[in-house]
Amino acid sequence: MKELIAHSLDDIPFVAKELLEYIGNRKVVAFYAEMGSGKTTLISAILRAMGIESPEGSPTYSLVNSYESAYFGEVMHFDVYRLNSLEEAMDAGVEELLYSGAYCFVEWAEIVEPLLPDDVVKVRIKIGLDGDRLISIF
Repeated sequence: MKELIAHSLDDIPFVAKELLEYIGNRKVVAFYAEMGSGKTTLISAILRAMGIESPEGSPTYSLVNSYESAYFGEVMHFDVYRLNSLEEAMDAGVEELLYSGAYCFVEWAEIVEPLLPDDVVKVRIKIGLDGDRLISIF
C-alpha cells in the first residue's frame, strides 16, 4: 500500500506520476471516493502524464472515453455512476473492455467490483479536515 497527500491542485500531477509508477504493468485502476473528492481531476492528471494532452473529463453520460497514448497504447476512462446494476454494466460491455488489454481507470468502481480483475489497483481518496486529499493506493 502507498499513501500520498495532495495539499492543493498543484500536487495532483506529482500524485498522478507516483500512481503511474506504482501500478507498473497492471492495467485496471479502480477509484473509490465520495462525490466531489477529486476522482476525475486525478484521472485527468494521470491521462496527461500518459501523454494524452486533452482529456475530455468524466464520461458520466457516455460511460467511457477512449484515448490513444503514444507511450501506453489504448487508455479508457470509465464513469459507471449512472449504471444501476451489475447486469446493466455487463449489457453495456464493461467486462469486455476491462479485459481488453487497455489501461482502464474506473470511477465509482464499487458498482462493477465483481467484474474487476484480481490484480486491480485500488485508489481510495478521502478529504481531510483541512481540505487535503488523502490518497491510498493498494
